[in-house]
Amino acid sequence: MQNRLTFPLILFGLLALAGCGSAPPSSINDVCAVFSQRDGFFTDWYKDAQRTERRYGIPVHVLMATMRVESGFDGDARPPRKKFLGVVPWKRQSTAYGYSQALNGTWDQYRRETGKSLARRTNFSDSVDFVGWYYSKTVEKYGVPRDDAYSLYLSYRSGWSGFGRGVWQNDNGAKKSATRTANFAMNYRSQLRGCY
Repeated sequence: MQNRLTFPLILFGLLALAGCGSAPPSSINDVCAVFSQRDGFFTDWYKDAQRTERRYGIPVHVLMATMRVESGFDGDARPPRKKFLGVVPWKRQSTAYGYSQALNGTWDQYRRETGKSLARRTNFSDSVDFVGWYYSKTVEKYGVPRDDAYSLYLSYRSGWSGFGRGVWQNDNGAKKSATRTANFAMNYRSQLRGCY
């Protein structure tokens, strides 16, 4: 009887861990290396990214560049904590979390609208789908081209209403991050031609 219960419990434990955030890939500036490090029995990041591209029309290189800039492919990434009195760790700067650094409210909207009530920000497949979903809404609302990594990232960083109001125009940090995203997207697009 004990042997019959042991195997299902071990299998359940492995499956539960498979979707959780894990240490980021060691080489994150080469998208081929990122994908090769995350191609296994329980996970295949390239297939997840391709599925998202088919669903929303946002290219793989744009999706991956966004997650590179946002979290460095760290599923447990969070913003740093503020310091109370300069030394005591306090609240975090925002609710951003996981591979996509999605905020609580936007993540909840994504889960409601897609019906993915069990989606987790520490799961790469869910996070890359979130980025595709977010960008597809930006495309629909603002007419941004699906491969314009710079503008798409500005919408991601500023939020839809902030993007529409142009709050990013006076935000050098947002423009710098958007430029990094666009540069990674361009490099990732070239790299993808050689690895798949």
